[in-house]
Amino acid sequence: MNARRYATPPALMLALTFATGVVDAVGYLRLDQVFAGNMTGNVVILGMAATGGGTGLPVLGPVLALGSFLAGAAAAGRVLRTAPPGWSRRCTGLLGGVALVLTATVLALAVVGADTSGARAGTASALALAMGAQAATARHLAVKDVTTVVVTSTLTGLAADSRLGAARGRGARRRAAAVALIVAGAAAGAALCQAHAGLAVAVAACVVLAVTALGRTTPALTHSRSTAPSTALVRP
Repeated sequence: MNARRYATPPALMLALTFATGVVDAVGYLRLDQVFAGNMTGNVVILGMAATGGGTGLPVLGPVLALGSFLAGAAAAGRVLRTAPPGWSRRCTGLLGGVALVLTATVLALAVVGADTSGARAGTASALALAMGAQAATARHLAVKDVTTVVVTSTLTGLAADSRLGAARGRGARRRAAAVALIVAGAAAGAALCQAHAGLAVAVAACVVLAVTALGRTTPALTHSRSTAPSTALVRP
């Protein structure tokens, strides 16, 4: 009951942000420096690799991850095209699918491993597919300043609205929490990778499963003109 009380839309999206930090740590440290959630990183890596000159940067992994992320986001967008604002059964299904892909990745890492470049690229692609679907679902829920996959815009808002900037002071705690949690997730993922990459992905899968369960069972919140439509957590 207490868990449901604190399972607000921002809290659930912040938990997913932590999971993204874990997954990106696995991608960068164990899957040839490929980001599963942060597509800006992959685009920059590809840009540098395109110069040639012996940079040693990966190409196949980032390309496949980028394509997989877009495929996951597009598929989730299609599913949510006619969905009502806020959390719906479709959001539950999509995040459940994300957890399923992460779980399958854990099994693949345990059985097949990631000892070849092909296996690493395939694993990164699976993780990116899941992160794309997660990002699109988070975009539908539209919790301000919490995209779950990147924090560049969050950092921009945090600095721009700070006392040194526009001094608006709005959403500072949420923005700071998003940054802190993706850092904490990356740190946790790096630590878990020292034991096994699959263990790190398993933790991310558990977080997504918990968010899915809490989002599905939490009663709907009331819309109001003073809050964004995304603050409704569950809608039938």
